[in-house]
Amino acid sequence: MKNGKIQMNYLTEYDKTDPLSIQEYSQKMVGKSFREIWEEDEQNQPTLVRETGHYGSTSVKEKKRNKGNLGQIVEEKFFHYECNSDARPDFHEAGVELKVTPYKINKNGTLSAKERLILTMIDYHQLVEETFEDSHFWNKSKLILLVYYLYQKEIKSNLDYKIGYSRLFTPPEQDIAIIKHDFEIISAKVRAGKAHELSEGDTLYLGAATKSATSENRRTQPFSDTPAKPRAFSFKTSYMTYVLNHYIVPGKDTYEPIVSGPVVESFEDYVVSKIASNKGKTVEELCNMFDITFTKKPKNLEAMLAYRILGIKGNQAEEFVKANIVVKTIRIGKNDKIKESMSFPAFKFKKLIQENWEDSTFGNYLRETRFLFVVYKYDRNDVLRLQGCQFWNIPYEDLENDVKSVWEKTKQVLLDGLNIQIINGKRHTNFPKASENRVSHVRPHAINAQDTYELPDGRNFPKQCFWLNNTYIYDQLNDELKG
Repeated sequence: MKNGKIQMNYLTEYDKTDPLSIQEYSQKMVGKSFREIWEEDEQNQPTLVRETGHYGSTSVKEKKRNKGNLGQIVEEKFFHYECNSDARPDFHEAGVELKVTPYKINKNGTLSAKERLILTMIDYHQLVEETFEDSHFWNKSKLILLVYYLYQKEIKSNLDYKIGYSRLFTPPEQDIAIIKHDFEIISAKVRAGKAHELSEGDTLYLGAATKSATSENRRTQPFSDTPAKPRAFSFKTSYMTYVLNHYIVPGKDTYEPIVSGPVVESFEDYVVSKIASNKGKTVEELCNMFDITFTKKPKNLEAMLAYRILGIKGNQAEEFVKANIVVKTIRIGKNDKIKESMSFPAFKFKKLIQENWEDSTFGNYLRETRFLFVVYKYDRNDVLRLQGCQFWNIPYEDLENDVKSVWEKTKQVLLDGLNIQIINGKRHTNFPKASENRVSHVRPHAINAQDTYELPDGRNFPKQCFWLNNTYIYDQLNDELKG
């Protein structure tokens, strides 16, 4: 007895110094909703002696307001310790950080993470004084108890989401090498006074995600007077999807790794050198190398050859999936020009007008995606040869100025009512044209005239998409790829 209450053995239900004990205890959550965890704890309260007298003051109603508080429920109502902003991991004696994160079941039955995993806020001033190994980020992220709950759109209260999985996770050795490189890229940008230009597309697995209540929030940075958006270290959504399917859910198939041997210092350098080792080879020669019938050219032949060079069969390479890397093949003509502009998925007119630029579908796609450009060029005899490749993400200034203006004009055109004219039998609109912007434009991306989306005014119109101009893409290529 203590103060008239029975001392419950919650501290002996799991050993707070032992990661495996914490994981084992966490399995009792699996299959339960957050509401059930809450209510079970409320029922047991009379028998509990808490770690702190300040525990349990937040109401269920208040919990509903804040998605982040689902983690607080797990911390306080299940593990029985008070939430804090301590720099140490949540279970500091065991070196374990607790993270509660959603996943979803896709229409085809596959599982994917619903969002990125926020790890720690970035203190720009502190960051430049740290190395990866002694960083606040890595101290809290090297061993994580991942609690995945199932997000279901039809469920109205967050409290009714059910926990599907709970498991310890530490990145494998090759992932750590990439995460460290990502950390150093972010740190180097801050050291260069460019914290305001950070983008998730800069890196592979570890991102610098925007994290603030309003888009106007800004923080100081050490080597520039330009205020920067508050950002947090995060594991990207694509990486969390891979972790879910590879490490968390038992019995899931894995993807093909590009690097299957010893750990490489830079994954990107490895890929570039691997492709470059075949520079100058014709498409026909590469087809012969990999037993691909040259006469029956598949539509994605150039991309397929790049995959084979990298030792994989298709575009679901482990590292590409984890890093959200999109492969784009580029053909340069004898005239040193790229014929085709680069297209992106079609946008829904009625959905676009509901968005704002800061969290727009297209804006976020470019912010979060890293591209691998695989470049081929026609020689003087009109024979297509491999030039090499480069990793690329859109520069901050180009995105936030040129692309933003195209997106905003597109939205305004839709709000005002799309102007459609037939001139000499051809349909013309007032969507932004390639001649009006050096980076981007809008034009059709439909199979035929019947492949349409509904406009805000009720008319149906062929699907459209944003494009990056062919001239702009050419300017972005490294000189050695232009030949």
